[in-house]
Amino acid sequence: MKLYYAPGACSLSPHIALIESGLPFDTERVDLRAQPHTTESGNDYATINPKGYVPALALDNGEVLTEAAVVVQYIADRAPDKHLAPPAGTIERYRLQEWLNFISAEIHKGFGPFWSPATPQEQKDAAWARLSQRFAWVEQQLAGKDYLMGPFSVADGYLFTILNWTGYHKLSLDPWPGLKAYMARVAARPAVAQALKDEGLA
Repeated sequence: MKLYYAPGACSLSPHIALIESGLPFDTERVDLRAQPHTTESGNDYATINPKGYVPALALDNGEVLTEAAVVVQYIADRAPDKHLAPPAGTIERYRLQEWLNFISAEIHKGFGPFWSPATPQEQKDAAWARLSQRFAWVEQQLAGKDYLMGPFSVADGYLFTILNWTGYHKLSLDPWPGLKAYMARVAARPAVAQALKDEGLA
């Protein structure tokens, strides 16, 4: 398998999952600032993922999977002994998918306005107000637990990746001490520390 990634982007989530899984894999960096987007080896990234964004996971059979929430479940299912996702068909698996969808739709996409310098400040303020509500709810769900579902899962790698963007945009998690403690717990995992180091983020 080969993971196409951009440092610190949402592709950090499957990068964490791959290291946690212990499965063999390669990585290739994508320059999303270049037009067209190019890979480290000089290929046009559109030939790998026409959607134009990361992650993309090239499988050994030649197929390519995209969308972070899907890619991390595929990785988890390839290494069931690591318990990165509950077994398919169980209510716990649907709870995992519930978390992945929530993180994708309500938190990941919520950061959209912050990536463009052209976004008016009032729009950023409104986006931050919405994100703050989501953060408060997640903190409540974490009460008495180390991770979102009790044991560590691929949902934690995804949430960590997105919450890490607060540092990039100079947004403070101080109002949510439970979330700050959660971020520290996830960051302390060897696989997470390795993924951050590999992407030049440590």
